[in-house]
Amino acid sequence: MSNIGSYEERLKGFDWDMAKEILGWEEGELLNIGHICSDRVCARGQADKAALIWEGFGGKKRTYTFDDLRVYSNGFAKFLLDRGLKPGDRICIFMDKIPSLYFSFLGVLKMGGIAQPLFSAFGDESLEVRLESAGTAAILTTRKHVKKVRKILEKLPELKHVIVVAGDESKLKGEEVFFNVEAAPRVEEFDAYEATPETPSVLHYTSGTTGQPKGAQHVHNSIWGQVLTTSWVLDLREDDIYWCTADPGWVTGTSYGIIGPWSLGVTQCVLDSGFTCVRWYEFIQDNRITVWYSAPTAIRSLMRDGVEPVKAHDLSSLRHLASVGEPLNAEAVIWSEDVYGLPFLDTFWQTETGAMMISNYPDMPIKPGSMGKPFPGIEAAVLDLKTHEPIQEPGRVGLIAFRPGWPAMFRAYRNKPDIYRSKFAGAPEDATPDELRTNPDLWYVSGDRASIDADGYYWFVGRDDDVINTGGHLVGPFEIESALVEHEAIAEAAAIGKPDEVNMEVVKVFVSLKPGFEPSGDLELSIMNFIRKKLSPLAMPQEIEYMEKLPKTRSGKILRRYLRALEWGEDVGDLTTLEDD
Repeated sequence: MSNIGSYEERLKGFDWDMAKEILGWEEGELLNIGHICSDRVCARGQADKAALIWEGFGGKKRTYTFDDLRVYSNGFAKFLLDRGLKPGDRICIFMDKIPSLYFSFLGVLKMGGIAQPLFSAFGDESLEVRLESAGTAAILTTRKHVKKVRKILEKLPELKHVIVVAGDESKLKGEEVFFNVEAAPRVEEFDAYEATPETPSVLHYTSGTTGQPKGAQHVHNSIWGQVLTTSWVLDLREDDIYWCTADPGWVTGTSYGIIGPWSLGVTQCVLDSGFTCVRWYEFIQDNRITVWYSAPTAIRSLMRDGVEPVKAHDLSSLRHLASVGEPLNAEAVIWSEDVYGLPFLDTFWQTETGAMMISNYPDMPIKPGSMGKPFPGIEAAVLDLKTHEPIQEPGRVGLIAFRPGWPAMFRAYRNKPDIYRSKFAGAPEDATPDELRTNPDLWYVSGDRASIDADGYYWFVGRDDDVINTGGHLVGPFEIESALVEHEAIAEAAAIGKPDEVNMEVVKVFVSLKPGFEPSGDLELSIMNFIRKKLSPLAMPQEIEYMEKLPKTRSGKILRRYLRALEWGEDVGDLTTLEDD
């Protein structure tokens, strides 16, 4: 039986303190995420248990215990304090998925700092935007990436510390400092900062798919939402070997690639050697991974490579699969069940929510293509686009919204109080952030559209600014894209609204083709008729543009906003997360 058991039963008498019961938490214990994910696990008798199984390029492999995690995070915490950094300072972690990323993340939290993880593929412009916004005091990086920091250092007067944690120490410049925690003396004792529930913990920047990146501020109290969702949705147990493929530069990589599993004392694997289907399957096979949390972009790539690589590997250890980052196509759910014997369960949440909000659950019937149902303790609704009142009738499209107050909810956008206030429907103009997050009469509006069916399942339609209005009818780009990738010739697809004098907008699609297919008039007609028959004449694309690959963020999300801006002749906005060629 799964950890959540009966979804309906969990709804009854729900309390977020159930997370504390799972951890055996007693009032008066130290509340500090870094401490809970390392020292506390050791104190409960799991010091010698593997915490991190890491593999890098060239076949490098290391295994670290929870005691290693405790000591090395202590090492980072002490080093940062010794450098003069203080609780409350923003400390950026800018490196590949090497072990020091994980140690330093916990170390920053242990000393009371605010961890600001950023995706290592960012260029210097992307980095500058986020460091300037955060007022970052220190950056932890590697010899490989420090040259990006050097280009922008003079523009960032608040950035006083550049700390290189891996690479060649002899090639540092200026005031750069080298620190190799594994070579430094072991720090066996460190008194972690005594955080309150509202002490800032992690500052995550949104990906910029719908505008300028914003820094979402989270707090140590978020751990209760992350513990409970990790247990009930990911179904993690003490003997699991878990793999979250997300980079900690994004919220999934911290909430469920660090905090959730390690607070529960679960062993997790990290692969830092790029993507190929064979490499991924080898990783699962060799480490006997049991629970796998990945992204639709990766799943579609695995689908494209077919069944033969699956047959060539022993994936029998897998018992539970989940997906995150963007909506999961029905075809991918069905395919994974056919090929792996297990469906990927879609989960919906955001940088701002800090933890899963709407999900599919173990032991609950799945409707392929559906987001699932709200997590127990989350009051969700679909709001009318104009009145912001909850929609009662099944199937009608509106804005996904949540009552504020869940533990992992972000507390602010860094230096953007007006934008934060704008996320709450009906918020008074003079409302403070604390009033917004505790007002049970408000709705936090996610910016995504969906409908709810008669059984209470949510169905994603698209971003609020992505929805196509053709002749007064709302057409969801995700629905079109899901259908397009079922066509035998199409590998990936994006749909946008194109200006039209008669219908306001018509559907235009951008597609990349599978090997062996070439653009042609016959193929175009085939695609149009395929959508017309599968969805409706309204959804049928009036124009198809072929691309070798679609523009994406480095986290794998297709940048519809970029395509739409080009089509409408608008400013493309912030492109700092655009994937490099």
